[in-house]
Amino acid sequence: MKSLIENRFSLLALVLVALLALYGVASATQPGAETRPAPGPQRVPVASVTAVCPDAGEAAVGVVTPPGGQGPGTTTIVAGDKTLQTLEAPGGLWQEKVPAKSGPLTVVSTGSMAAGLESEQTRKETSGKHRGLAGVRCVEPVASTWLVGPGPASADVTIHLTNADPAPAVVEILVYSGEGPVVGDSGGVFTVKPGESRTIKVGDLAPSPLVMAVEVRTSSGRVTAAARAIMNGGRGVDWLPVSTAPATRVVVPGIPGGGGKRELLVASVGEADTLVEVKALTPDGTYALKDRELVEVSAGSVATLDLSTGIAGQPSALLLTSDAPIVAGLTVTGTGKKGDVAFTAGAAPIDLGSVVADNRTGKKQSSRLLLTAPDTAGKVSVQVLPRKGEAPEPFEVSVIASRTKEVKLPKVDGPFAVVVLPLPGSGPVYGGRVMDERVKDGLLLTAQPLAAARLWALVPPITESVSAVLP
Repeated sequence: MKSLIENRFSLLALVLVALLALYGVASATQPGAETRPAPGPQRVPVASVTAVCPDAGEAAVGVVTPPGGQGPGTTTIVAGDKTLQTLEAPGGLWQEKVPAKSGPLTVVSTGSMAAGLESEQTRKETSGKHRGLAGVRCVEPVASTWLVGPGPASADVTIHLTNADPAPAVVEILVYSGEGPVVGDSGGVFTVKPGESRTIKVGDLAPSPLVMAVEVRTSSGRVTAAARAIMNGGRGVDWLPVSTAPATRVVVPGIPGGGGKRELLVASVGEADTLVEVKALTPDGTYALKDRELVEVSAGSVATLDLSTGIAGQPSALLLTSDAPIVAGLTVTGTGKKGDVAFTAGAAPIDLGSVVADNRTGKKQSSRLLLTAPDTAGKVSVQVLPRKGEAPEPFEVSVIASRTKEVKLPKVDGPFAVVVLPLPGSGPVYGGRVMDERVKDGLLLTAQPLAAARLWALVPPITESVSAVLP
């Protein structure tokens, strides 16, 4: 019996020794643990875009998707309950004049037609209340939109809201003036039903401001928001471009050279006063404007700065820095017996490229790009996409660091689109497009900051997590 027990313990010891040996071999041959960087967001082509042209009646509307998309896709252009056109091939510009009283026009694009889709409306009037050249980039639904420009005491300003989503949206409109935030007697909260469009007179919310900054925001849902300003006294008409969200560093690009007034508008929308440093970026370099290097802006208010004698003679951009978040825009007045007005605003760099869907040259019409590299030198390619005929080869443009470069677009038979893409090694580039036309009693003009193209979307990484299955 004793011998049997000893043999059992001996067998158990041998088993343990064998297991330990196997564990040692496995540990010795196991590959070393790799240190992998945390996955970041992935860049994928945009697969769906909805944009609304706010008041397209009697305006020329251009819609374009840059070439290069792969696979099937469609773009549908709808005015009210009528489909105006369905596009299925990228690379060509569609442009037509929309019938009067058509209201907002909706552009819906999917698949390969969505990546880079751009649309714009432009309307020209040579007499009457709407005399001027008025253009606007058709905007997509968002939860917050900032607009900066003249107030209802100096212009008839109308905000156009459209809910292109299937859910209702609760919208609040906040108005800031030179004296501070304005609370209107009628309130600024609205419900916009799915598919509904509404127009809001800013004068009904806040009748007194000469200048203003406006935030259109939603507490639920999304809307498209655009604002048209008809200047008092027949001084022109244009749409206010969307401004970048409040930040402590703002670049206002696309300021044309020439005569006429240039007025900067800066709003401090937080709870703190701030000093804003102003620098001009011109073809000759960057400099602070004498006696106008700083603008003091009270909390919740809008300050103005006349730059007519500082930058009006040459194309430029402005670099604004502050301690508190600001939004900014600039009013441009044309020359002639009867003037016209244009607006530009704070913009983002075109790191993913930019597309402008409506440009015209020839006869008395001119279109040009104003490109600015505020930090390091920039380099971009510019491609023209005509409505008719073959597209010419792209050409390259270099922008010296801390300067602005004017690029006159080539003469093309009929309207055309422009695609601007940064080239490898380029620093951040900001830009604007200016279009004008000389008529017998003055210069008609409109301006548009270059917006980031809807080419790519950043998708967050997918990781394994028990939170996906646990409450």
